[in-house]
Amino acid sequence: MSQIDRFVVLTGGPGSGKTTLISALVAQGIQAMPEAGRAIIQDQVAIGGDALPWADRAAFADLMLAADMRSYREAQAAEGLVVFDRGIPDVIGYLHLCGLPVPGPARKAAALCRYRRQVFITPPWPAIYAGDAERKQSLEEAQATHEAMMQVYAGLGYELVPLPLRPVGERAAFVLRALQQGSA
Repeated sequence: MSQIDRFVVLTGGPGSGKTTLISALVAQGIQAMPEAGRAIIQDQVAIGGDALPWADRAAFADLMLAADMRSYREAQAAEGLVVFDRGIPDVIGYLHLCGLPVPGPARKAAALCRYRRQVFITPPWPAIYAGDAERKQSLEEAQATHEAMMQVYAGLGYELVPLPLRPVGERAAFVLRALQQGSA
């Protein structure tokens, strides 16, 4: 299996069950790379920084891109499947969503750091959506994020695989089946 086929992205709007699903996949022995945004927000709040989605969005995007590229490099040393809680194209989607220009380095990173062609996307799910200290978006903003990710990933040549609105165990089984079918 090639490196690109081993790198699986799970994307979508906030509060749609991505991290919970990734935890279920990790429990089944699949390696994972964490989402950059939440950690960046926690770090910036802790140090009084302004690279935050509600302060300096461009600086926040720069930090996300750097973290996502670092995760990509770290995953290269892993064996077997690696699931990413968002990928480098998510940074481009974020910039589009904010109405900010996409800098050349972000475009180049998305072109150089490729993932498996099939990208799993979690649709908005009002029944489970909840905000928290890092997730301040409304459900409408979560929907807009989902749509932005669909456009960016499709525009970069990825095939989007929508996840069913089902309990986490069923979602994990869906992903595992799709991954097995894709490698056959």
